[in-house]
Amino acid sequence: MSALLARFARVAGLSTALALGACAGRPDGFLATTHVAPPPGASRVEMLVATMRRPTPGQPDKMFGSDRARRMLFADIAVSIPPDSAREIGEVQWPDKLPGDPAREFVTLRADQLDAAGARARLDQMLAQSRSRRVLLFVHGYNTRFDDAVYRFAQIAHDSRADALPLLFTWPSRGRLLAYTYDRESATYSRDALEGVLQTLAKDPAVGEIDILAHSMGNWATLEALHQMAVRDKRIAPKIRQIVLASPDVDFDVFLAQIEGMGEHRPPITLFVSRDDKALAFSARLWGDVARAGAIDPKVEPYKSELAKLRVTTIDLSDVKSGDPLNHSKFAESPEIVRLIGARLAAGQTLTESRSGIGERVGVAAVGVASTVGQGVGVAVSAPLAIVDPQTRETLGERTMGVGESLGQSLRSTVDVVTPGR
Repeated sequence: MSALLARFARVAGLSTALALGACAGRPDGFLATTHVAPPPGASRVEMLVATMRRPTPGQPDKMFGSDRARRMLFADIAVSIPPDSAREIGEVQWPDKLPGDPAREFVTLRADQLDAAGARARLDQMLAQSRSRRVLLFVHGYNTRFDDAVYRFAQIAHDSRADALPLLFTWPSRGRLLAYTYDRESATYSRDALEGVLQTLAKDPAVGEIDILAHSMGNWATLEALHQMAVRDKRIAPKIRQIVLASPDVDFDVFLAQIEGMGEHRPPITLFVSRDDKALAFSARLWGDVARAGAIDPKVEPYKSELAKLRVTTIDLSDVKSGDPLNHSKFAESPEIVRLIGARLAAGQTLTESRSGIGERVGVAAVGVASTVGQGVGVAVSAPLAIVDPQTRETLGERTMGVGESLGQSLRSTVDVVTPGR
């Protein structure tokens, strides 16, 4: 009993620290549309939304709440992002008050609910205007309101410069720090719907390729949906080109089992980890001090061998600095990392490709990585992201630079990358 009480005390203390580190005082409900014209230089992000959240009638500024819907619902949303000169890449400029100022803050230009037929028609219309016919599907994490998910994904889509149609899958998170168990159950509740979205995209002839980006607890729903697809269809749909898992709030053993259950013909998988992730430290204590996949050290055993065996490329962001006090959203808040993701997608390349890949761009130190097929050679690239030289910082702002050259200069610094052999 004393050990149990001690654990609850540790969790309570950590949850208090997390609450103090979380954003406070932000307006609630950003989705009321503005009638103020965005200034010159502002950007517009158009996205489709599929959700298992229940609508909020009479509250258009919220659109969808945290209660669970009985069927999947859809929306068509446009967000204005301030000119680059008025914002920091990697940050969401939340409105100080409503309505927001489009010259310096994110504002909503359109937020329309759609039925299933309308969503399908809008998807095909947007793809017809796309050069790549690629869809970027984002699944958000724990403690995320609907409007939070919309603005965060708008930021990722804009800052990454990815040539892909943004599709947000949002499950019914309470958007409250201490609603962890509700969120976990909601993520599980939504896995069938997420598989349905993936099946629909895979069967739509208008869709060329699908990239998946999941964060935090959203990884649980994502891995469950992909595992179900593999069991149902005997493989992951070939159109799913890559899976990027950022800070997964998933038991490491379960994580391995889910990936293994996807079968041999699964797409390339990239795992972003950070050992200083306070949110995952909180989660680990809730789950009995069991390692979460997003907080492991990929260079030590047994993690190193297990990930190599499953051909999972791991990018260690532990030395990356960001504005997130919890160190849980580095993949989106670090300018270098979010642009890395977007540059690879824009080039039609996966994060794991070795040709002109991350390791070659940064300065490579080879390390052994065990592999069941005897090809266990990977790379580890190390340097603190915080000390990017001034020339590199200037380079990061040059939007006319080609993808390869930009990666070569802007990523000279950054992360530990462990890439299993092919």
